[in-house]
Amino acid sequence: MTKPTPNKVPNQMPNQRSGDSFNTTVTQPLFFIPHGAGPCFFMDWQPSNMWHKMADFLRSIPGRLPQSPKAILLISAHWQASEFRLTASKQPELIYDYYGFPEHTYQLTYQAVGAPSLAKRISNLLTDAGLNNELDTSRGFDHGVFVPLKLMFPDADIPVLQLSLRNDLDPAAHLQAGKAIAALRNEGVLMIGSGMSFHNMRGYGDDNFTAPSEVFDQWLSNTVSATADERNAGLSNWSQAPAALKSHQLGEEEHLIPLMVVAGAAGNDQGTKVYSQQVLKTQISAFQFG
Repeated sequence: MTKPTPNKVPNQMPNQRSGDSFNTTVTQPLFFIPHGAGPCFFMDWQPSNMWHKMADFLRSIPGRLPQSPKAILLISAHWQASEFRLTASKQPELIYDYYGFPEHTYQLTYQAVGAPSLAKRISNLLTDAGLNNELDTSRGFDHGVFVPLKLMFPDADIPVLQLSLRNDLDPAAHLQAGKAIAALRNEGVLMIGSGMSFHNMRGYGDDNFTAPSEVFDQWLSNTVSATADERNAGLSNWSQAPAALKSHQLGEEEHLIPLMVVAGAAGNDQGTKVYSQQVLKTQISAFQFG
């Protein structure tokens, strides 16, 4: 919900876990979460409780898991590239890609280590699926990653890596990417799509967008809870849905596309709405698969 400005600082201390070993374990669920507005959870707003319910939902996620993740893969709306890219450094920096916020929000830290070996594994899986990709050893974590993770896993003791979106925002390609990496769920990797189910900057705070956001939200809820074939067909053609283009302007739907990756990885697991709230006069929801 903010415009990016490159501003990086290094995380200051190494994490004790390397993330280099991923053995078979229980199957992790998948999530599509809202990440709010910039560093909204760590500053004052009017009304003061505007983001509290969303923050409480994000904090609840560890309790929804069968066990603590061995690693976390975040697909954030705030990283797009010509082809899929993966963070591959051992200690990624943070990117404060928001502007006009209080000074203290540019001092936020999240000191999780990266997962280079897992990045290579994911790269191989994408390549095997015919999807071009690259490892990126210089890219840090944007606010779509570290802001929600500070609430979900505040100890920063789980290795984290980030997968970019593709510039073309092709929903079918992102569904395919999710399908290609679905096996990670059985290796203890928690996959999270970080975006917003409604993201039209012109609509926030405008009564005229309340009803359209609710219509699209209902369509989205019905679609993710359908069978895998129906879900993937619907998401591939999301722009044809009722009120879709009032909820995500065409060419600016990057906050919806992380959902495609986690839906692709869900296999036959049906999605469930696990959070919903009206924020800034628009309906915002989160979904879980498995």
